[in-house]
Amino acid sequence: MQFLYQCHLELHDSLYYATREIGRLYETEPVIHNYALCYALYMVDSEVYSTTVSEEHSYRYFCPEQVPKYEEHLTPLNHQGIYVTPARSIHHTAILNTWKYANNNYHVEMEKTQKNIPSFGRAKEIAPESQFEFFVISQKPLKFPKWIRLGKWMSKAEVNIQEVTKFKLKTDDFSFPYPLNPLDVMFTHQVVSYDVVNMPPVSLIQNISIRQGQYYEFEHPNTSEKLRLPANMQYRFKG
Repeated sequence: MQFLYQCHLELHDSLYYATREIGRLYETEPVIHNYALCYALYMVDSEVYSTTVSEEHSYRYFCPEQVPKYEEHLTPLNHQGIYVTPARSIHHTAILNTWKYANNNYHVEMEKTQKNIPSFGRAKEIAPESQFEFFVISQKPLKFPKWIRLGKWMSKAEVNIQEVTKFKLKTDDFSFPYPLNPLDVMFTHQVVSYDVVNMPPVSLIQNISIRQGQYYEFEHPNTSEKLRLPANMQYRFKG
């Protein structure tokens, strides 16, 4: 039995992560990667991880190193039949923040200096009250946290869930306009065209056309738009 959830996300803080770096400008793309959503939803204080992830790979209480272990952390979701899509922007605005720092070589290398040369950078962030949407497919009923934290600043975001109760599993040519992870969808579907959203650690694709693939067909709970979400997606990783 499959369960399908439409998830609405509203930012209560500005959201920042460096999607791209253009000189001294660090820009945040208004798309949230599904890896980031998985960490926010299930990595901290979650039954999914407390029962299936070893203490060595758990970030529940302590993070000993700033090195992501995507395969070790996301494979338990595959085992439990849980898949989270990336989030698209429903409505967003951007803000530009400038930060400055000074040359501190004399602190690091004990060098004498009479100069204090400031430098600067700019961060383009997603503003509070911006709204995003993503979907979760599961083989069992799920409980979702009301609040999660995202991005470099651990920004607070509110999660509202609406279960999609009417959907059909079909096989045919179809298209899906929202972002997806290509590693997860191309393994089980023949993707014939798409647009690329460049962002680390895996660039996403959107406006996807698929030939003779399985999908869930349903009406969007809020807009009544007919959507065809690819089925059989799992987390895959580069070899």
